[in-house]
Amino acid sequence: MSLHTAASHNDGAAAKAAAARTRDWLIASAAAIIALIALYAVFVDNGSLISATGSYLHEFAHDGRHLFGAPCH
Repeated sequence: MSLHTAASHNDGAAAKAAAARTRDWLIASAAAIIALIALYAVFVDNGSLISATGSYLHEFAHDGRHLFGAPCH
């Protein structure tokens, strides 16, 4: 294996590792944003956001508030 081939192989491996780290950060960021939206809907919103979607989702969030011990009445 020549020196040029080894160097290009290392560059390719480094690029793949950087892409994997970036992908992992994007997935973690998306999960955190979704979790914060869900926490807002359950704890802070008190049913206003999901009451427009129907009673099933409203009752589901209402039961979630009781499950987590959040005041809702």
